[in-house]
Amino acid sequence: MRKVFNFSAGPAVLPEEVLRQAADEMLDWHGSGQSVMEMSHRGKEYMSIHAQAEADMRELMGIPSNYKVLFLQGGATLQFAQIPINLLRGKTSADYVNTGEWSKKAIKEAKLFCKVNIAASSEDRSFTYVPAQGDWKRDPDAAYLHFCSNETIGGVEFNWVPDTVGDVPLVADVSSTFLSRPVDVARYGLIYGGAQKNIGPAGLTIVIVREDLIGHAPAGTPTMLDYKAQADNDSMLNTPPTYAVYVAGLVFQWIKRQGGVAAIEKRNLEKAQLLYDYLDTTEFYRNPVTRADRSRMNVPFTLKDSALDDAFLKGAQQRSMLQLKGHRSVGGMRASIYNAMPIEGVRALVDYMREFEKQHG
Repeated sequence: MRKVFNFSAGPAVLPEEVLRQAADEMLDWHGSGQSVMEMSHRGKEYMSIHAQAEADMRELMGIPSNYKVLFLQGGATLQFAQIPINLLRGKTSADYVNTGEWSKKAIKEAKLFCKVNIAASSEDRSFTYVPAQGDWKRDPDAAYLHFCSNETIGGVEFNWVPDTVGDVPLVADVSSTFLSRPVDVARYGLIYGGAQKNIGPAGLTIVIVREDLIGHAPAGTPTMLDYKAQADNDSMLNTPPTYAVYVAGLVFQWIKRQGGVAAIEKRNLEKAQLLYDYLDTTEFYRNPVTRADRSRMNVPFTLKDSALDDAFLKGAQQRSMLQLKGHRSVGGMRASIYNAMPIEGVRALVDYMREFEKQHG
């Protein structure tokens, strides 16, 4: 049994059931005599793993047949550049919504390739809310509209899907929310994210893109950055992150055994509600995010007296709760409670928070 509760923002906790299966299959995958780590990505064994992972993901998310699923590398960060390269399609501008640090990074990269129109920003209130859609100012000539569904650092999440204008594709960074709630993929032109939070180990990046949006990369685009080249080669222009794809496939099967994404969402709501309900009853701790825009995945909070931060973290570690320190850019604490975090971990955290408050309040 696990001996710790890992609240890391990523790489993050994986289901124990998945880790045990990966351990059991480490030396010999299904009688092949090989570890998945050793397999040729062109061999029939790995090809079956790759195909099954894609099929399971399509089933879980209800991905329409006119969308490509790409298993890539480089993290969501590489996609910050790869998206404008592929999706500008001769246009010169794109709309971006700025709700935090990851939005800012995406905007910075996009500016290398086009004019970026900031359709909306919550920087005026230190990125603690999602701007109301009625206040957005969009460029009618934008190639696409980009937003980050969940800001891992600030704990701000879109709990609604933005509307698009005309045929402007909607693009979403879902690194922190992949498979945490049902998504109507058909409302998006492109969905992307790193796998290391809800899906698997670091090293795998998943892009789900509508077919009509690929094949428009400008002349001179490096082959590896061309979505069409990747799609035409089943994400195997070079050796893919084979072991990460394998573990992701195990996670997909685990989610199916839990009852699918809808069942996972129900558990995530329960975990988040448990923690937020406690935070809302005390003045000793504070969550800065507007209630309607709170993240289900990443819950930042501060102590009334920041001088107690080190003592809080030390006590948590002694109780086998790890990685609760907030991001260096915002300080405080952060509990990341992704799909694989059991509700027992959140209960243990709330119990400790109550205990710590009684001792120091």
